[in-house]
Amino acid sequence: MQTEKVVNHIVDWLKEYATAANMNGFIIGISGGIDSAVTSALCAKTGLRTLCVEMPIHQALTQVSRGKDHITFLKNHFANVTNLEVDLTSVFEQFKEVVPFEDENPNIDLSLANTRARLRMSTLYYFAGLHKYLVAGTGNKVEDFGVGFYTKYGDGGVDLSPIADLMKSEVYEIGRYLNISDDILNAAPTDGLFGDSRSDEDQIGASYDELEWAMERDRLGMNAEDYSGREKEVFEIYKSRNKANKHKMDPIPVCNIPFNLKN
Repeated sequence: MQTEKVVNHIVDWLKEYATAANMNGFIIGISGGIDSAVTSALCAKTGLRTLCVEMPIHQALTQVSRGKDHITFLKNHFANVTNLEVDLTSVFEQFKEVVPFEDENPNIDLSLANTRARLRMSTLYYFAGLHKYLVAGTGNKVEDFGVGFYTKYGDGGVDLSPIADLMKSEVYEIGRYLNISDDILNAAPTDGLFGDSRSDEDQIGASYDELEWAMERDRLGMNAEDYSGREKEVFEIYKSRNKANKHKMDPIPVCNIPFNLKN
């Protein structure tokens, strides 16, 4: 990958899009992970106003500290970067108090995890509306178009996606080029939605390198029967996730009414 040229291409694309839309800049949720770090740095490089927002909900201190350190790094290098912290923990707890809490339901943990992401999305759009900012998505190609590893109308609810055509390995390559901290580069990827230490790999059952391999083999028309052992297992994980999450990755289905029924 021609890293410098890719970075310049994304920065130019961001700036041109915002200018054409008559928007003042960008807003990004900062998680302490590589995707939000790279996305925020790319937005900052446009020279347009870039608002970094921390939105902890029972967040691990390591994630919080990485996010704060990254924001400090950006503010030291870009005069157009500002930041806010909105602790949504009490909002999340209040939400749990006013809805029926089915702790026996096997889906409760995932449903609440997705609720965290949707509270953050609403917060970002609140500030975006106040300041005429675009919400910049932080999803990469494997997450957004491979296994659908994001929350529908949560971190998937964005105005534009600067890094969604980059594999995770390419995001890391750009991160190194942009001097993202080693703490972030070396941290195990996690969505941080469950209030514990589980990583993305723990949830998915495969690493991003493995998923990239499977995504490319799927593109080439291969199937699980072409492999054995761990490769077969990874390919099946990829295909299962891809199929189950099509509802996220495909356009919202519209019920088209036959012409004769409307006349």
